[in-house]
This record gives sequence, structure tokens and C-alpha cells, in this order.
Amino acid sequence: MSQNKRQSGFSMLMLAMGFLFLYIPILSLIVYSFNESKLVTVWAGFSVKWYFELFKDQQMIDAAKVSLKLAFATACAAVVLGTMAAMVMTRFRGFRGKTLFSALITAPLVMPEVITGLSLLLLFVSLGEWFGILQQRDISTMWIAHVTFTMSFVTIIISSRLSELDRSLEEAAMDLGANRLKVFFVITLPIIAPALLSGWLMAFTLSLDDLVISSFTSGPSSTTLPMKIFSSVRMGVSPKINALASLMILIVSAAAMLAWWSMWRTEKRRQRDMQLALQQN
Repeated sequence: MSQNKRQSGFSMLMLAMGFLFLYIPILSLIVYSFNESKLVTVWAGFSVKWYFELFKDQQMIDAAKVSLKLAFATACAAVVLGTMAAMVMTRFRGFRGKTLFSALITAPLVMPEVITGLSLLLLFVSLGEWFGILQQRDISTMWIAHVTFTMSFVTIIISSRLSELDRSLEEAAMDLGANRLKVFFVITLPIIAPALLSGWLMAFTLSLDDLVISSFTSGPSSTTLPMKIFSSVRMGVSPKINALASLMILIVSAAAMLAWWSMWRTEKRRQRDMQLALQQN
């Protein structure tokens, strides 16, 4: 018993040290966003002036708008394409080229972002020279690039949920006369909704945070927030960056809590429906 207590205490200590290692830098960033001084490492008193200075910076606001629009469009497209790819990988098991298809879908997961960004840039240049399309790098080329590398993450999340889905529910619906399209929207889609939400949030976060691929595929009028922050930090860290990072942490945390609450409600509803079905049988 004493050995188990020691092991439990050691595990809790390691867990606490891991959380401290991860979250102390974030907490210090939030604290120094309320610093009066222009020096980000010297505390000179409590102040919220840097938040007001942040909202006066029109270039930063414009970059944030571009990033949010791009991340939203990327997440929506990645979920649609990722769901289609996951259905192919989990429902059509015997078609030729499945191994190659799966490898191509998951390749961006292990591909360095520099290689991905450079290859996409060369693709857009070639398309502009040969067919006269995508000659100007703007938010449309960035959207294509972001969908390309975020779709892999979404596909993995959704395919793992589809592989655990009880196929007998879909088969029962088809036996009752529903076609495959209706089965997908009435049976499959509500069950995998938490995975769709998780994939959407993952794609949104990855797109919002991306710097390398955006740098290769962006144009003069499509500067994203990470690109603006990187260029600002190169000239010296401003307290406005701390304020901006604190607001982003707040928004992401709120979105994560909302997603967790939604998935918790969905799981509770699913368990309640299963219990009612068992009681009726």
C-alpha cells in the first residue's frame, strides 16, 4: 500500500511539474500584458493601456481580420473534404489504390512546412504561367494552401470516429428504406458531430497559427496576424504583443470550453438514448 502511495505521489508531482512547465510562461505573458512599462520584462505597475494601444493599431487589426476570415474558411472546407476522405478510407475498404490514397492524405502530417510552402508556391507560379490563373498571391492562394495541410488532421480525427461507429445502425436504417445519403445525414452525421467539431477547431487553430506556409503563399495585401507579429518581434517585443496574445488565449480557451460542453451534451444525450432503447427492448 505504501509503495502504491509513493508511486501515486510521484505521478502527481510529475503531472504538476509538467503543467507548471507548460502554463507558467503563458501566465507570465498574461500578467505582463497589464504592465505599465514599455519593457516587457520590467514590471512598473498595473495598466491596461496596451490593450487600448492594440486596438488603435490599424495594421494589427487588419491582419487579425485576414487571419480570422482565412481560418474560418479553411476550417469549413477542411471539414467537408476531410469527411469525404474519411468516408472513403473507412467505408470503401477494398478499392485499388487505397494505400496510396491514405499515404497522400496523411503526407502533410509529416512533411516539413517549408517543403509544403515552397511546393505550393511553385505550383501557383506554374499555374499562372501555363493557364493564367492564381497569378497574384492573395488570400485565395493562402486558403488553398491552408486547406491542403489542415485536411490531413481533420481526416485522421473523423476517420478514427467513423471506424468506431456501429455499422448496424446504418444497416438498420437502410433496411427500413433509407438511401445512403439519408442515412449519412440522419444517422451518421449526428453521431460523428463531436469529431466534426474537433476537426473544425483543429483546422481553425492550425490556420490561425500558421506562419511558414502563409509566408510562401501570401501577397502584399494578405498579411496574416502571425506574419505581422513575427515582423514586429524582429524589431523588438512590444507590450502590445502580450496584450494581443492574451486576447487570443482568451478566445481560444472560450472556444475550447464551448466545444467541450457541446461534446459533453452530445455524449450525454447519446447515452440517454441508448439506455431508453435498451429499456424499450
